[in-house]
Formats: sequence, structure tokens, C-alpha cells
Amino acid sequence: MRDGDTLVSAGGTFELGFFSPGDSSGRYLGIWYKQSPSTLTWVANRNKRIDSNDSVLEINNQGVLVLHNSANKTFWFSNVSKAAENPVAQLLDSGNLVVRDGSGGNMENLLWQSFDYPCDTLLPGMKLGWNLETGLNRFLSSWKSTDDPDSGDYSFRIDLRGYPQAVQMKGASIMTRAGSWNGLTFTALPYHKQSPVFKSEFVLNEKEIFYEFQVLNNSTLVRFVMTPSGNRQLIHWTSETNGWETVMTMPSVRCDNYALCGVNSVCNSVNTPDCACLKGFAPRISREWNMSHWSNGCVRITQLDCRKDGFMKYTGIVLPDTSSSRYNKTIDLQECDKLCLQNCSCTAYANLDKCDEGSGCLLWFGDLIDMRQASEGGQDIYIRVPSLELEHNKKSHKKKIVGIITGSAVFLMCLILGLAICVWKYKFEKPEKFPAGELKVVFWKELLCRRVEEDSDLPTFDLSTIFYATNRFSSYNKLGEGGFGPVYKGVLADGTEIAVKRLSKNSEQGQQEFKTEVQLIAKLQHRNLVKLLGCCIKQKEKLLIYEFMPNGSLDHFIFDDGRRELLDWTKRFQIISGIARGLLYLHHDSRLRIIHRDLKTSNILLDCDMSPKISDFGLARIFGGDQTVANTKRVMGTHGYISPEYAVHGSFSMKSDVFSFGVIVLEVVSARRNREFSIPHQDLNLLGYAWKLWSEDKSMELVDESLGDSIVEDQVLRCIQIGLLCVQERPEHRPNMSSVIHMLNDDKPLSRPNQPAFYPHQESSSSPINNEMFSRNEASITLLEAR
Repeated sequence: MRDGDTLVSAGGTFELGFFSPGDSSGRYLGIWYKQSPSTLTWVANRNKRIDSNDSVLEINNQGVLVLHNSANKTFWFSNVSKAAENPVAQLLDSGNLVVRDGSGGNMENLLWQSFDYPCDTLLPGMKLGWNLETGLNRFLSSWKSTDDPDSGDYSFRIDLRGYPQAVQMKGASIMTRAGSWNGLTFTALPYHKQSPVFKSEFVLNEKEIFYEFQVLNNSTLVRFVMTPSGNRQLIHWTSETNGWETVMTMPSVRCDNYALCGVNSVCNSVNTPDCACLKGFAPRISREWNMSHWSNGCVRITQLDCRKDGFMKYTGIVLPDTSSSRYNKTIDLQECDKLCLQNCSCTAYANLDKCDEGSGCLLWFGDLIDMRQASEGGQDIYIRVPSLELEHNKKSHKKKIVGIITGSAVFLMCLILGLAICVWKYKFEKPEKFPAGELKVVFWKELLCRRVEEDSDLPTFDLSTIFYATNRFSSYNKLGEGGFGPVYKGVLADGTEIAVKRLSKNSEQGQQEFKTEVQLIAKLQHRNLVKLLGCCIKQKEKLLIYEFMPNGSLDHFIFDDGRRELLDWTKRFQIISGIARGLLYLHHDSRLRIIHRDLKTSNILLDCDMSPKISDFGLARIFGGDQTVANTKRVMGTHGYISPEYAVHGSFSMKSDVFSFGVIVLEVVSARRNREFSIPHQDLNLLGYAWKLWSEDKSMELVDESLGDSIVEDQVLRCIQIGLLCVQERPEHRPNMSSVIHMLNDDKPLSRPNQPAFYPHQESSSSPINNEMFSRNEASITLLEAR
């Protein structure tokens, strides 16, 4: 390959060729993203630039890649340990340049790969760490500058001393630590533990010690970069901006700097001052410590007595430097305690594996260096202290408990007294003593008392908890967006996965209306409704926290050419039946009669078993016991699913939801969107096309071809007819959900459907239905109304 030629990977993701970085005139051989040519992932001759454009990359008979110029001067060559009969070089779609021995048609015999010699970028599938058999050390090293790919000052590598840990170096000195592996992630990266985009793995055995990550979706572009300025960044490609977005940057706070507080101390970026000595320790040089010069650290106040020592527990800690540690994978925490206590030099111990609580033992010897208070998550560590310090700590703890109990008792008495006065005034004061206005004041005071009691059952989350669970609402965690606002995946400290719906700041809904909305939704409990876990109302943020649905929404399956094949007819019928049961609960069986008003495929979420759950009650309205119809001047919904009476007159009822259900049934059967459906020379939407085929006894032509042999023809035809019955023009002609359930589970003949709504010859150019009132991008208009 000559300068000017390029080699593209089979999948078209990466490209190999010659380039000149920035303003440099030097030429280099490198690999970059085809859709982002300025983003280099690997450079062959990074430390030896070429000053001409007559270079050639060749593979010789031994399988060695050689980069040379026309004068046959070599600038770089690959290191191949064994000769090959038929060497072949390939650029894989992972970004890995490989050399294989293709003799005998065997392309699995790998001779060399660029992934073994990383530069500043770690890609999915690339190993960071050691091959202990060959001594190969794979580590990242920064560019010297943005225009010079030569090895810079900063590197990121696995340190093998003690229990292996990931460290960032500046020259030969540790600059910051990602920490040791705790079974989920590196200890200093708690928010990285449960990514919706990739999974991490750390391998530690006799042959290899390395870290790698793999993307869960091959179409996702993610890279980990060591920048020339000394930052580690996790970056991903976002289709929203058609560019790269930084998800995480380290170091990000002062405490990330290695040993900022010296030895035997804890660094806390939230509180000030940043540094505090461990209990039983005091600053080595008090004058410097008081001036925020902490580097000399802390020393013990009372020396240890090996026979009388104990351990003090610290929680939520980024474990200290493990370079002077020892570890054992087989013993539990109780055995670890005994092992440390028996060794007078042992100063602390902790679990090795956070994923399997109580598994493995990690022991420290000597001073503890670079301990940090984790912003989220962290681990427990048990630090050796003299018995006197333990006794003092127990006494302090007892005093705190007594203080808390006393304070709580006083508060409770005041609260009870206040409530008693509130009730007494309302019940026993004679009405003639109060003007009408004052009576209202007394009434609202009582109502407020009741509201306080009701709110005590309302599950709430701290904003900081949600902030860290979603990685600061990073777009990397973003699952999607509707009219209500964006939805993010989050992971709580205990590992619980959540979906966080963030109300758009442009919404006109107030805090009290929002809280009322949450209280009402929280009372809905059904297996086919998404469970609301709680809410957060802080500052200007209004958040709803739901259970996380791992398979996303129904539309991501049935309207995707690849994924829809995962839904055979049995699963699709189960989904249709589940949605019907959920609607029946909302309309008839719940304590509150709920009209959803925005039922659509993107609001049907699928759990790990592909069971459907109705979500997004942002537009839902509550009906009284005898109420059947309501009207509104603000028509809100999603084009393609909204009923004609609601679109034209603002009139909605349970039959409005039935109409939306009918659209979903036809979409599930056909795998076609109603709002995007079109046939050349026929002005028909999906509903009209389905009715036309049904009238001509050709309904099977509507069925998704990918269903193949899984089709149960009688059941499919029955669902099509039920769908058509649900989308009839007049609401009184549509069945209710109770009837739909019977029709789905029965084999009795069904009534004949009338012509569906929005059938083209019914509309004139003066039709009052204006599609512009609805969202065209599947995002509902969800400005919520007070109840």
C-alpha cells in the first residue's frame, strides 16, 4: 500500500492509510474512523515521522509488515515471532490491524496485531495489561501534542505490585489511580459499573492480567483516550450531533490527585477541608495541615498493641493504593479479619470482590495511601486501631444515639400537639366565631395536615442520588426522549437499574400538580403497567423514577428489520393480550378510572421476558365513578394513534384508548407504522388498507412476512378483525376492553367492523382534522394538566 492509498475494514467502520496530523508536515501510517477521519486510534510510526510522501507499507515472506520509503529506509516494522507460509494482512472492523497465516485456508492463526501495541486509544476488545508468559505490557501513552503522535508524558497502565491496579503515570510517578478491580469496576469509577452501552471485564490468572471492555451493540462507537494534557476520557459517537461526546473525564476533582492528603487520611471532595486524618491519627505537622498543606499526612496518636488491637469500619471508600497489599481469592471476610489480626504488620483489610459480598480478602501493610470518600458506591474497609480507640468510638456512638432518640421524641411530641390543635379547631370551634374566609383557612389547614400524612408514603429520591446514578444526566445514559422530556438509564448504589424521566423545564406543570400526578400513578399496580419507584422534586428538577425495562419499547422491535424477527407470533399475541389486560385494569379494575390518552408502541415497554408494560402517564386523565366522557380545548397526543372524536371535538373517553389499542394491534400484526404507511396510487393509511384487505378476504396479505411458520392463521385473522373493530369511526361502535379480552380468548364469531376512522373518501379538503396539531416524530405533546 502506497501513500495516498487506503484500506477500509470489511464493515466500513475503520480506515488505514497515511496522514499528517494538524499543522505537521510529517507523514504517518495510522488507523482512523471512516466517518471521522481526524480521529486517530492507532499510529504505526508514531516515534519516527516520514518527511516525504513516497512511503510504502508491505508484508514480506515472513509475515512482517514493513514501512519504508523509496530509498528503502525503514521507519517501522511489526514484530512477528514466527514465520508464515502465506501471510495475509487485514484491517478488522474492530479497528485491529492483524497479520495471519492463511496457509491451508486457515485464517485463525494470528501472527501479529496492532491491538497488542496501543497508542493513546483503548477500543472495545483491546486488552490493557500484561501477558505474563511473553512479558508483553499493553498500556496507553498520550500523544506529545495534538500535532505530534510521539509518545507523550502521560500513560495509563496496570501496576502489578501487590494486588494489580490501574494507574495513570506522569513519567515514572503515579499521577492518579483508577484503583483496583472490585468485581464490577475499578474502585475509583463507581458510576462506570453498570453501563447501558458496554460491559467491562478484568482477567487475573497465571497467564494474563488485563482489562477490556466490549460494546453491547456493535453499531455503538466508544473509545477510551489518554489526552496530551494528561486527562483520561471516555468518548462516544452520538448520532444527535453527528460527532463525539465526552462521557467521563478523569481526573475530575482534587481528590483524584494521587496521595493529595498524604498517608493515613481520607480525601473528600464534597466537604471542606478536603482532607481528614483517620480516627486514632493526627496530622504529622499540625501547622502545615491547618494551612491546607496535607502532603505529610497523619501519624498514630496511640501505638498499636498487636494482642489488643481491633478494627474500625469505614464505608463508601475508594480503597487505598494496593501496591503494598496481599490478596487471597478463596477466603471470606471473617477469615480475612482473623488473618489480618494475627499479623502485627497488617493495618487494614477489605473484600476483594464487591460483586460477591464476603468473597476474597485484600490486606494492607504499613501506611495507607490515597484513600478517598466515594461520591457514590465505594466499599467497606476495616482499619486497625488500638483497643482504647474502639472503646472511645463506642461511647461516642452511644451518645449520638441518645441524642437522636431525644431529638426525635421532642419532634414527634410537637408534631402530635400541632395535629391535635389543627383537628380540635376544625371540629369544636363554633362556625359563628369565624367569618366565612376564616373557616376556609381552618379547613385548608386540616387538608394540609392530611396532605403531609399522605406525602409520608410518597417514595422520594435525593437529586444527588439520581445525579450520580445517571452519570450527571449524560447523553451516554440517555434511552430516548418524548414530549415529557428525556429518559435516562441509571444505576443506584445497590445495583438497582432505574429509568429516570426528566420533566422538560419548558413544561408549565407546577410542583403541586406534578406531585399529585405522582401520587395517583403510584397507586396503580398491575403486571402490565410500568412500576413507578418514586420521584424527585428539587430545585427546578422534576423527575419520575421507574423500574428499568431492559428490552426497551415495542416500536424498537416491530419496526426494525432485524429485531422484529425476534418476535414470533406467539410473543406478539402475548404482547397484544398483555396490553389489553393493562388497559382493562386502567379502565375498569383500578380504584381510579384512568384514560391514558397517549397509547402507542413507543409507550409499551418490554421487560426481560418480553412481557408488555404500559408506560408514560403524562397525559392520563382520571374519570369519576359515573363519568364516561370528558372534553378539552387542548388536544394532545400522537399522530396515527389519536381517535377522530378527540382530534376534531376534543372529546375523549375509554373508547379513545380502545382506538389507540386497535392501531397498535394492526401495527404489531403488520410490522408497519400507521403514520408512515403508504401505497402508490392509493390514499390509504394502515387502517384503511387493513379494512380494504379484510373486505376483500385478503387479510393475510397484511401480515408481517418475518413471522414465517410461527403464524397461527385463525388467531392472526381474529386479531386483525379485533383491531378493525377498535378503530371504527364512532366510539359507540367500538368494543370496551372487557369485550376485547373475551374476544382475544374466545373462538366465537366476531361482529363485522364498519369502515375505519380517517378512511380517505370520508374526508374532504375542508376536513376539520389538522394533522399539524399532533406530533409527527412520535413524541407526544405532554404539557400536563392539573387534575
